[in-house]
Amino acid sequence: MFQKLFNKMTPGFVEAEKGDTAGSPSATLAARMLTAPSALMQLSLDEAKVVVEYMRPQIIAEGTMFIREGEAKDIGFMVLVLDGEVTVENIVVSRVSPITLTVLGPGSMHGELGLIDGQPRSASCTASTKLRCAILTREAMEELLKDHPKIGAKLMMAIAMRIGDRLRDNTEKLKKYVQLTKTMQQEIDRLMPG
Repeated sequence: MFQKLFNKMTPGFVEAEKGDTAGSPSATLAARMLTAPSALMQLSLDEAKVVVEYMRPQIIAEGTMFIREGEAKDIGFMVLVLDGEVTVENIVVSRVSPITLTVLGPGSMHGELGLIDGQPRSASCTASTKLRCAILTREAMEELLKDHPKIGAKLMMAIAMRIGDRLRDNTEKLKKYVQLTKTMQQEIDRLMPG
C-alpha cells in the first residue's frame, strides 16, 4: 500500500501542489499543528518547521482507505491531517463489518504506532472527506534523527506520549467494559439461578 501511496497513478492519492513545500502555507499549518497543545508535542514552532521539511505533502481522495487494519507490509509511515476528516474503524471479534471507533479531523495523526514499532496496523483509516495531509516515512524519520538528533528525539518522545495517552484511554474503556460485563453477569445469575 505504501508504494501505491506515493505513486501518482494510484486512484485516491495525488501529490500535493508544488507550492506545498517548506515555507508554504501548508507547511506552516503542519508546523503549527505539531506544536498545538492537543498534539502533545513538545516542539517549538522552529523545531516543528524542521520536522515538516522531512514530511511529504499528499492529497487523499474521499473514500480512500489509506491504512488497513492487519496490514503488515508498507507500515513505515504516519499521516498528519491538515484538512479533512478521517474515519477510524476496527473489526471486533465476532463481527464481519467494522465498527467506527472515531472520526478525527485536522491535527490528528494516524499510523504513528506502526511507524515506531513496525507491527501490523491496529485499525483502518479512511478519508471521510478529501484530505490534505503531510506524511512522515520511517526513512525520513531516520534522516531527521541523523541530521537533527535533538529534534528527532523530541518528536519520538512526543509520539510516545501520544501512544501512552491512547493506552491510558483504552485502559479506562477496558475497565468500564469489564465492570459492565460483571454487572450483566450478576443480573443474568439473579434472573436465572443455577
